[in-house]
Order: sequence, then C-alpha cells, then structure tokens
Amino acid sequence: MPLESDVLAAFPAELQIPSRQVANAVAATAATSPRVLVVLDDDPTGTQSVADLPVLTSWEVEDFRWALHQGKPAVYVLTNTRSLDPAEAAERNEEVVRNALAAARNGEGEVKLGFVSRSDSTLRGHFPLEPDVIAATVAAESGDSTDGVVMVPAFPDAGRITIGGVHYTRGPEAGELVPVAETEFAKDATFGFANSEMAKYVEEKSQGRFAADSVIVLDLNIIRAGSATGQAEVSAKAIADAIEPATQSTPIVVDIVTENDMRALALGLEEAERRGKKLLYRVGPPFMRARIGQDIRPELSGEEAYAGNTPSEAGGLVVVGSHVGVTTRQLKVLTDRHSSARIVEIDVEKLLSEEAAAYLDQTVDTVVEALRGGDVIVHTSRLLIKTDDPAESLRIARTVSAAVVAVVNRTLKTFPPRFVIAKGGITSSDVAAHGLEIRHAIVRGPMLPGIVSLWEPVDGPAKGIPYIVFAGNVGDDESLAQVTSKLSNTF
Repeated sequence: MPLESDVLAAFPAELQIPSRQVANAVAATAATSPRVLVVLDDDPTGTQSVADLPVLTSWEVEDFRWALHQGKPAVYVLTNTRSLDPAEAAERNEEVVRNALAAARNGEGEVKLGFVSRSDSTLRGHFPLEPDVIAATVAAESGDSTDGVVMVPAFPDAGRITIGGVHYTRGPEAGELVPVAETEFAKDATFGFANSEMAKYVEEKSQGRFAADSVIVLDLNIIRAGSATGQAEVSAKAIADAIEPATQSTPIVVDIVTENDMRALALGLEEAERRGKKLLYRVGPPFMRARIGQDIRPELSGEEAYAGNTPSEAGGLVVVGSHVGVTTRQLKVLTDRHSSARIVEIDVEKLLSEEAAAYLDQTVDTVVEALRGGDVIVHTSRLLIKTDDPAESLRIARTVSAAVVAVVNRTLKTFPPRFVIAKGGITSSDVAAHGLEIRHAIVRGPMLPGIVSLWEPVDGPAKGIPYIVFAGNVGDDESLAQVTSKLSNTF
C-alpha cells in the first residue's frame, strides 16, 4: 500500500487559511447578493461536520420557509435517498429543489439558492443521477444552467482524502493509504464500484457519458498554488481559472487532504461564482463547514448536549443498524464496557417471517421495561442478509429499518428515553424522521472531533431529547462507547 508521505511528496505544502478569511469572502458576496445553500443530504450523517444550522426531515414549502427564516447560510434537508431506488431518488430530489425554490420566491424578498448534493465519503450513492436531477430541476424552474459539478468526497477527519485525483482511505497501519475501490465500501451491494481514480469513477458511474479525460481535476498543485508565497488569493485564482472551461455540468474532481485545502477550495469556488460560473456540489460531510467559513467546532461535552433541557432519569437508547465492520467492532467495545446496559438483539430472520408482528410487540415491551432501569442497546443481528439483486437488498434493508423505527417510536410514546443514538446512515435517517417524528431540528455540533452530530429536535414528541446521528463507517473502535458515556447516567 502507498504511504501518504510518499504520495504527498510530489505536491506543495498546504496553505494556512483561517476560517474567518472564507467567512469574510462569503459575507462580502452575501452583502450584495444574499444566498442560502440548500444541502440535499442522502443520509443524515452529512451534518456531522457543521454546527448551528437548521435541518429538515420534511420538505414542504412551509418547512423551507421555517428553515430560511433562521437566517443561516445553509439549510440541510434529509432526503434519505441512499435508501431509495433510482426512480424514487430522482423524484425526491426534484421535489425538494422545486419546493425550496418556491419558498425562496415566496418570501419577503427573494432569496438566491445554491444546491449541494451531499453523499458518502466512500463514494456510495446515486451518482450521477442526483446532480443530474438537481441541475435539470433548477434549469426548468429558474432557467439557470449548471456549468460544473464539483466533486469533493474527501473527509479528512474520518480518514478519506483525495491526492493526485485518486480517492483513498487511511489504512489500519499508520501512514498507509488504501485506494477506496479496494475497501469493503466498494463492494456495497447497491452502490459498488471499481475505480479509485475519480475521473475513471465518473466515467464508470456515468456509463461513459463523461469520459475520464473530459473531467477537470483540481489537484494539489492547483489547490496549493499559493503555497510558495503564502497567499490564498493565488490559490483562489488558480482554482477559478481551472474551472473556467466547465460547461454543461462538467465534472470537476478535487484533491483534498486537510481543512486548509478545503478552505482554499472554498475561496476558489467563491471567485469562480463571482465570475459567473454556475456550480453544483457533490460532496462529503466536511465540505459545507469550509464552504461557509465555519470554524471547526470543538466536540460537545455531555453538559452541552443537554443545554437548555432537563435530562430525563430514564435510560438512553442506542440503536445500531449498520453492518460495516467498524460498527460491529464498536458495538463489541460498547457492550463489553457498558456492563449495566441491557442488550436487545432484533433477529432479522424473524422480521422477514410471518411472526414479525408478534415479535415486534415482544421487542418493544422488552426495551421499555429495560429503559426503566438504565441504558438499552438495540441492534439488528450481525449476519448481513444479501442477495445478488440490488432491489431485493434494498427491500430487506427497508424491512429491517421499518422494524427498528417501530421499536423506537412505540418506545418514545410509552417511556421517553434520556437520549437516542442511531448508528448507521439509513437507520439514523429513519429513526429521525419516523421513529422520533422530528420535522425541524438544529444541528448543535459534533460529539467527537469533526464527526458524529447532535441534533436538537425543536418540535414533535422528541423535543428536547438529544439525538445523536452516528454514521456507520466513521470513528475508531472506541467511538460509540465514548459518545454513549458522555450522555449516560449509568455508564
């Protein structure tokens, strides 16, 4: 496996760019042309790198009016499209964009919107479908065409970086890089892929519509063009110049290794858009933090997690639905250490059988009774049931998720827990929107450095209960136990 230091040796050192420099550039543009970025988040884990922004799990025009009224530079919309088939995902993207534009038009003075398609840092998701649909809907509703689709899957906090146009995950050995196509994520039953080189990934996923050699690559030589002089403006100009040829949704892939690289990119995108380029973004979680000039929010303490609310004396509920290897290891550490927690395993085979309804009743009763005495860890059986049919794989995943949602919802309405942690993208989405019936929330910040977000529900039956959104594929083996211990009164 290549070493990160060897791969980086061919490129300049990073620039040092304070977040305030980006925030000032964004504010200068907003002073003459106010804009809100609408982030279509294909699962709820996209919020883990940002703080103090509104989140919607419903996208009627009135929901957008509430979100836009918050006066923030970005709004997150939980579309959950990673759990949908392509036709459903397309329909949902179109509906979200149309309603957002309608809300912006109908407000007190029109608000200009930009659109961000937030997806997975390990390249799983509906691409190029989602950017295509967003661009087409914007064109149909506003007449604006999209010049380029800027692709930034990097998530350095979670070990996902792009160098020389190749997307990597940091390996188990210090300093080692693993091309993303060689990881378990590339073998995903629904969204698998064969290429780690981003331009070739684009060609693969677009089935040749975008040839690899037509993709614009912003490598670290461009991102760090100002390195020698320490001038971020030099990098911004180099980035904007490189983007200039983009037209008709040209894919633009970006090298990112650090937060400073992300901030350099943000300044370059600001300059490109100032020149008139119409851009759409397809990105991993940390992009938005850099794009709007937010500083890196320190991890929240247990006290901050409950700020403004009185914690319940009930136990907390930890719901684990992800099946990737890191989650299985995290679950083992949590159950080994949290000896007082009650563990309830949901048997997937029983959920797919005729006895599913009675089995669910029994499971809810068990969870409620256990919450009266302490924390409860609910997880689906670790055996991943896969088929060769992607549609059938999704159907099984949905059946399991629906059962998890039912357990959470019925528990909430019987005996509300002290906190809720949901582990896994689809799981955390369904638990938020249906299990806890969250419609509007504010993302308060990360529970661990740069990862794992806390949402504060502002309405509905879960109002005031800290909700922790924990991606399936982030953190080390200790992370789930660390977050649980912050919130628990029995750990």
